[in-house]
Amino acid sequence: MHENFYIFAAKFNNIKIFIMRSKKYPPRATFESAWALVQENAQSLKIMEKENKRERKERKESMKAMKEKEEMERKERKESMKAMKEKEEMERKEWKESMKAMKEKEEMERKEWKESMKAMKAESEKEWEEFRASMKAMQKELGGISKSNGEVAESYFQNSFRESMQFAGQKFYGISPNLRKADDRLNLKGEYDLVLYNCTSVVIIEIKYKSREKDVKELLEKMPTFKQLYPEYATYNLYLGIAALHVTSAAEKACIEQGIAVIKQVGESMVIVDTHLKVF
Repeated sequence: MHENFYIFAAKFNNIKIFIMRSKKYPPRATFESAWALVQENAQSLKIMEKENKRERKERKESMKAMKEKEEMERKERKESMKAMKEKEEMERKEWKESMKAMKEKEEMERKEWKESMKAMKAESEKEWEEFRASMKAMQKELGGISKSNGEVAESYFQNSFRESMQFAGQKFYGISPNLRKADDRLNLKGEYDLVLYNCTSVVIIEIKYKSREKDVKELLEKMPTFKQLYPEYATYNLYLGIAALHVTSAAEKACIEQGIAVIKQVGESMVIVDTHLKVF
């Protein structure tokens, strides 16, 4: 279609040129010149058409290459998106597996911790039971030692008073070691380590291996009970004394303040401190 248009336009121009030239030149010359011009224009049109065809071919090839390039880029983008999606899926799968493994590890560690705590608790309970048994045995042993020391002190002072039978400048003819009495009617009970008596006086002596201040208070509390349990001595002069192989300074001070005799061992002899003694 384009080719016919170009030929028509060329012929029209040639004819127009021919008519214009025919007015100046003779018919023969005018015709030859017009024909030559037509041939020249036709040749130019062929060259132009060939050039246009080449350009169209190049444009077509360029468009085809561009389309192929765009298709290739689209394919590459599609493959890249697919690879990215596969990578994300793989990473998500690895993350899930990692979280699962971490959870399993935490569960295992929690289980091990519980078992460890259980074992530790059992071990602690076992050690506590052993400690309690050890303390019980120790207390029993200490109790035995304390009892043994108490018996030594009682034996020493009871024998010493049996030999001397002296207290506060008086001579006593009666001695009762470990005196005990109970009165269910009065709901009273009394225990006394050593009691000395004569016709006018009674002495209550508390014997300890090591005396303390609290022993003074306990002895004072025993005095009213003794008078109720033994009313036959109600009119007698009542004296109190604390005897110990070791007398603390606090206990000795308390005895002096309360008017109680302090009886202790000095070397191999029994010594009675009674200058502050009073009658109860």
